[in-house]
Amino acid sequence: MKTFLLLCVAVLPGASVFAQGSLTPPGAPAPTMKTLAQIEPRTPISSAPFTISEPGAYYLTTNLTVSGGDAITIAANGVTLDLNGFTIASTAASAAGAGISINNVRNLAILNGFIQGGVTNNGSGVYSGSGFWDGIYGYPVQNARVSGVSVSGCSDNGIYLGNGDATVVESCTVRTVGGYGIVASTIKASVAKDCGGTAIYGDQVADCRGESAGSGYGLSATTALNCYGSSSAGSYGLLANTAQNCYGSSSSGSYGLTATTALNCYGSSSSTGTGLSATSAQNCRGSSSTGTGLSALTAQNCSGSSSSGYGLNASTAQNCYGVSGGSGIGVNASDIAIGCVGSSFSGTGLNAYSANSCRGTSFTGTTGLAATYGNFCFGSSVSVATKYNMP
Repeated sequence: MKTFLLLCVAVLPGASVFAQGSLTPPGAPAPTMKTLAQIEPRTPISSAPFTISEPGAYYLTTNLTVSGGDAITIAANGVTLDLNGFTIASTAASAAGAGISINNVRNLAILNGFIQGGVTNNGSGVYSGSGFWDGIYGYPVQNARVSGVSVSGCSDNGIYLGNGDATVVESCTVRTVGGYGIVASTIKASVAKDCGGTAIYGDQVADCRGESAGSGYGLSATTALNCYGSSSAGSYGLLANTAQNCYGSSSSGSYGLTATTALNCYGSSSSTGTGLSATSAQNCRGSSSTGTGLSALTAQNCSGSSSSGYGLNASTAQNCYGVSGGSGIGVNASDIAIGCVGSSFSGTGLNAYSANSCRGTSFTGTTGLAATYGNFCFGSSVSVATKYNMP
């Protein structure tokens, strides 16, 4: 019996092991569920017209339609508007108002949706019909971004943010608007087609396509990279200070592509205009129906062709090729031609003040190559006033 009691004492823990803390709660129970504002900290928009007068995030919950005037007005700084994949439309019999109107504010983002009007082009550059006057319009606007928005059928502008105060348009599309397609400081990966005015207008433009069906430019930029611009009746298909890997075409205007500096570019004119015009052109190509294929102050590794005008016309041409299908000049260099080849059907193949290591061919004309000074020059018929290292 004593042995059993000793064992019990050894097995049972001490009384201190069973000691408990206070059973009184420290306070009232706190909520464990999130509020609706925490789950969706944005303001819903379910009807229009609607004016945003306070900063914050807003989103559409459904398609919106107005019968006239502006659908959404942004009148506050610091606003993000998510169209949430929905469409803003207008049934106004005569185009009026804007899908989104922005009134002299800054720090904005408009995302992900559609703005649709009923304006059409009659095929002759006349835009008329129902719906909105503008898709998105704001001026002046600062620190604004529009991304993933498609605009169609507006009487004037598609997306207009101005191009001077940190405005960005990216991954947007505009089609059939009577004025500007897209205007912003920076425009990326966007398309504007069938525009009555200039289709794309910005400072820095990359990976974009602009097509004007009226008198505007296809694309106008300070710097254009990997871009395409075309114009049916405007002066320029693509106009830029610096153009790289770009293509410009003009149906009846003056120039397919014009740039101060053009690198790896192509320009074409299907009328009497110039295919590609540049102060400095490198690795470029230009073509024209009856005008000049490529015109530059300095042309290097370039080619130009014309049905009846100059194929390539430059002050200095190096390693260039030009062809004229009529009585024009294949390559014309007012100063120096080095390592160039020119051909003409019935005119002069190559004409230069000074020609070095050049060749000119005229298929039915009398002069293949003509120069005041010539060095290592060849042609079907060579006319050189002063020859060096030539027979």
